[in-house]
Parts: sequence; C-alpha cells; structure tokens
Amino acid sequence: MATNPKGYANPHLLIAPADLADSLDGPDAPLLIDLRSAEAWAAGHLPGAVHLDLFGISLIDTDPAPLKAFLWILEHLLASRGVSASRHVVVYDEKSGMRAARAFWALEYFGHEHTRLLDGGFGAWQAAGHPVSAEPVTPQGTSWTGTPAADRIASYRDVWDRLAATDVVILDTRSDDEYTGAAVRAARGGRIPGAVHVEWTRNLRPDGSFKSADELQAMYGPVGVTPDKEVLTYCQGGYRAAHGYLALRLLGFPRVRNYVGSWKEWGDRLELPVETSR
Repeated sequence: MATNPKGYANPHLLIAPADLADSLDGPDAPLLIDLRSAEAWAAGHLPGAVHLDLFGISLIDTDPAPLKAFLWILEHLLASRGVSASRHVVVYDEKSGMRAARAFWALEYFGHEHTRLLDGGFGAWQAAGHPVSAEPVTPQGTSWTGTPAADRIASYRDVWDRLAATDVVILDTRSDDEYTGAAVRAARGGRIPGAVHVEWTRNLRPDGSFKSADELQAMYGPVGVTPDKEVLTYCQGGYRAAHGYLALRLLGFPRVRNYVGSWKEWGDRLELPVETSR
C-alpha cells in the first residue's frame, strides 16, 4: 500500500520506485513511457518501458488552428505508444524532470485518469537497485482518443485576457536571467506583465525527487501562488511550465493551466506587453 510521506493533497500523481517495482508483475502492470533521449533509453530503461521523446515537439502559435494540430500530434503519439483509457500509465525521465512532466500534463489534458510520474525518475530507480533492461521494446499502438480538458491549457489569448484579473496569478518557471530579460530567447526578452517567479528546479530535492507539500507551499505561498487563484504557468516552450503545473497539482490546486506557447510565442508577438527588470 502506497503511503503519503510528503503530505500531498494528490499523492496518487506520483509513484515511488519501490511501489512501481511491486506493480510490474501481473495483468494490471502499468504502461511505462520513458521520455529520455533515444540514446539513454537504448542504453538501459525500466523493463518493458516504451520510448517517446517529445522534446522536439513545441508550439509557437496558439491560435485555434495550429493549437488543434499540435494537440492532435500529442494525442496520436501517446496512442502510438500504447496509451488506453483503462490501463494505468507511468511516465519518467532522468529525475522528476520536465520531459516526464510534459507527458504527464498532456495525459491529464486528454483526460487520462490513471497517470503517474515516477518520483526521482530513472536515477532513483537505479539507486534503489531495481532491474534495468537494454532489450528493445516495440510499442503496441491503440486507437485511444482522449477527452480534452480545456481548463488545463492556456493560449496567448487566455493569458492576455487575464492580465488584469485579481483572481489569477501568472507563474514564470524559467531561470532568473530569462525572467529579468537578461537572457533573450525570443524577439524580445523579459516576462509577461505581473508574472511571479519560481524556477522549476526549485520543486526538486537534490536527489531529483519532488519536495514535500510543506516545502512547496513555503515557496509558492509567499509569491502569491495560492489555491484560491487560477494559475497560468509558462516557460519557454511548455516543459518547465508543465513541471510547475504538476507541483501545484500535487498540492491540490484546483485551477492550473499550462500556457503551451509560453515565452517563445509571447516574446515574438510584438503586440503583447512585456516587463523587464534590467
């Protein structure tokens, strides 16, 4: 029986290596999706894990047509790796990282009700002495289609419409230099006006696992990221933002959206306002 030593409101969104190891044998074994690079997966992965590298799939235009196409690609790729409505899914990368968090967010967006992230990732699995395999795994595709949850995603228009809202907080999960505008990774540097800053790496302990609920609340509460508000997370392309999304989901926040276009879109759209600290 899994416990909740970190005090999360939603502990079922993570799984510890020991609990996952216990669940791999038998007819109800979860589908394992490895989000690391193809080279890392080939060198060794969790037994039976299929590979899916989403890192090159980003969106820089969240107008309706390109957003629809982007989401179709994500849904198709997940189905091609064996996702189905009934089977539990566990996603992982090197640690509790942004690649796995992006896949976690995508599965939640598509309404998959049994998705978990391996806490500590491949590193924690190896450190605990669990078996690793280099055997090739051929995915068994499905015809799965999700039921999209519109309240888990944000377009640039959604963010723009909420800039003056008092019950909304915009969470920037990028580095300090990106947030201040010192590092420019779009047509313009800076941040979305009013955005608060908690870099995504601060969600993790040194061993690559998620911090406890108390530790996360101690970071987010003082900057105004509280569960009574709708939270819009962003980064450069929606990966680090998905990590912030998951951290807040662990805390039980009821209204969290990933702005998937993130700074690359916002900074390139010259009609949108920006702030800098320089």
